[in-house]
Amino acid sequence: MKFLFRPRLQSSTPSPPSSGTGLGTFGGVYTPSLLTILGVIMYLRFGWVVGNVGLIGTLIIVTLSTAITLLTSLSICAISTDRVVRAGGAYYMISRSLGIETGGAVGIPLYFAQALSVALYTIGFAESLALNFQGLDQRLVALITTVLVAILAITSAQIAIKAQYFIMAAIAISLICLVFGSPIENTQIEMWGAKPENSEPFWQVFAVFFPAVTGIMAGVNMSGDLRNPSRSIPIGTLAAVGTSYIVYMLLPVILAMRADALTLIEDPLVMKRISTWGFSILLGVWGATLSSAIGSILGAPRVMQALARDGILPRWLRFLGTGSGSEDEPRIATVVTLGLVLIAVGVGDLDLIAPVLSMFFLTTYLVLNIAAGIESFLRSPSFRPSFRVHWLLSLLGALGCLGVMFLINAVATVMAAVIVLSIYIWLERRELQSAWGDVRQGIWMALVRTGILRLDYTPDTKNWRPHILVFSGAPTRRWHLIEFAANLTHNRSLFTVASVLPSGSRDPAQQLEMEATIRDYLEKRGIQGLVRLVTAPDPFTGAKRLVEAYGIGPLVPNTILLGDSEEPTHRESYCQMITSLHQARRNVVILRNAEERDFGRRMRIDVWWGGLQANGGLMLILAYLLRTSIEWRSAEINLKLVVPNEMAAKATRANLEDLTGQLRIGARSQVIVSKGQPFPEILRRSSQSADLVFLGMAQPGEKFTSYYEGLQKLTAGLPTTVIVLAEPDFAFSEVLQETTAVTRS
Repeated sequence: MKFLFRPRLQSSTPSPPSSGTGLGTFGGVYTPSLLTILGVIMYLRFGWVVGNVGLIGTLIIVTLSTAITLLTSLSICAISTDRVVRAGGAYYMISRSLGIETGGAVGIPLYFAQALSVALYTIGFAESLALNFQGLDQRLVALITTVLVAILAITSAQIAIKAQYFIMAAIAISLICLVFGSPIENTQIEMWGAKPENSEPFWQVFAVFFPAVTGIMAGVNMSGDLRNPSRSIPIGTLAAVGTSYIVYMLLPVILAMRADALTLIEDPLVMKRISTWGFSILLGVWGATLSSAIGSILGAPRVMQALARDGILPRWLRFLGTGSGSEDEPRIATVVTLGLVLIAVGVGDLDLIAPVLSMFFLTTYLVLNIAAGIESFLRSPSFRPSFRVHWLLSLLGALGCLGVMFLINAVATVMAAVIVLSIYIWLERRELQSAWGDVRQGIWMALVRTGILRLDYTPDTKNWRPHILVFSGAPTRRWHLIEFAANLTHNRSLFTVASVLPSGSRDPAQQLEMEATIRDYLEKRGIQGLVRLVTAPDPFTGAKRLVEAYGIGPLVPNTILLGDSEEPTHRESYCQMITSLHQARRNVVILRNAEERDFGRRMRIDVWWGGLQANGGLMLILAYLLRTSIEWRSAEINLKLVVPNEMAAKATRANLEDLTGQLRIGARSQVIVSKGQPFPEILRRSSQSADLVFLGMAQPGEKFTSYYEGLQKLTAGLPTTVIVLAEPDFAFSEVLQETTAVTRS
């Protein structure tokens, strides 16, 4: 009988129709939760468990399994008492805690798992009937049962909810008949189970039993229709877990006393043989399978309805979110689910997908534990559950779920993880917008706070990167500045687009709106960057103010990227700004863009070099970072050095080639003999065909404005040029030589 070897899957019973007073703890939480726990595995596999590992081993398995379920129950109680859980149950809880992408990544597989588990239960019900009543067509019985269960769900969920009391009575009667039964034969109590050659390993038996204790979500799904959810969910769920633990601890004692190990292993219906009224066991089996099928056919459409309403499903499937009647019943989603289930029943063999379905349910529990743990750890003011659980307990529950998943089926665990991750990536790319917040912002805030407090105020040459503040003005007008900064940062260091607005031109609300507009523009262009706007009497004063104030603790921009100012009337203020930035110990990088060429083919970078110290070291670092970007990956770095004569060139070439080999930045050295020619002429002739030129700038002094005017004339007519002024007293040479020194030692 194939069904006997399939693990029981978790089903979810949805919210019943609301009444004037709502459901209480017993009918709304305790009964549905207990019904989904005491199920088919208890009747048809518990004897097999006892026969394989004995009484002692079974008690250990029950205790370990229930401990994991209890920890998950605590997490569920914490989340469900913080907010009303509406349609969708576990999906609703996860999406409102960890975000719509995570909720959808778990919710879509959860829907299919619940839908296909209906087929699993109806096939199991049909198999049990076929075994006891000869001549029945198992597949036909399964199809008829599926249709009847669906009709019940479509026409009246209230009747389905009330049916749980009759099923509970059938299970109670079967357990009473079992307790007052008699042994099959005179036998000793099975303390250790069958001999090794006739039994399965402990953890394999554990894997078969564990799904029997996973029916803890039923009460949570009724949260919105309970009189007092914050009281009923913890009491009802934990009482159901406690009751099932007592039952599962007593049954092994009865089984071990009334049959030997081989009989327990070989006879799936051994309970029927040792019960006072054997037919009561069949009633219990049928009640367990039908209750699980009803719970799944009620729960799966509600998950689909919630997914459609939240916009997770594609637009052409949004009609599945439609509700019917005063109770907003998901009848359209139920009909679609019925079609899917009938196909699965028609196939008739779910052995291949049953392990993966179990993994989806356990993945849901795992993520619920993570959600509760994160919420508890962050202690956000918005998370105020009436049932509080320490985050370490939730973390322990998550680790327990993960361990059980691998014990049950490692391959199925990996398959489930791949499916969930694929759906998450798909939803991420769709850039869904949710109308609610989640804990992700809190997680990043906690990480940022921890990281900032651990940062040293003294710059570290080992981990130095350019954190760039770009004064671009309107991004559309100076996009080359933003593009250049993005190529330097590689999405691994901070990059802020800044602009100075005239004083009084914008009020704070308008300023924030402009920042949001620029952020959207950057995002659409694929740029990950921050945005900051300030107001000031003039751009140069605003830039100095922003550099002084921008940042938090040691995390401040260390590199200021500017466009060149060609307006003669602004040159004095521009040079004063450069002086102030240099005095503030910032690197100043000025990009003079050749508009007719822009960045050319991005194939050649010329660095006019005067040594590793100061500007020379920073220019090499920037050139290297630029060439390691995607756009410049094919570029060649030419390290150019001018010497007066051939005698100096010979020694310089050898030293320079040795240095470039040690630095391992892929630069090609080129020593140029001036032969009395002026440097401007050499510069123009040698770099005319380059795509980007790096030049160093002298430190600001008394006649810096005149010097800068000469520098502008020097670079006029050149390709796009980067003028670099390094932060004073920072050893950029050590950034380049750090790994070289380690290698030598």
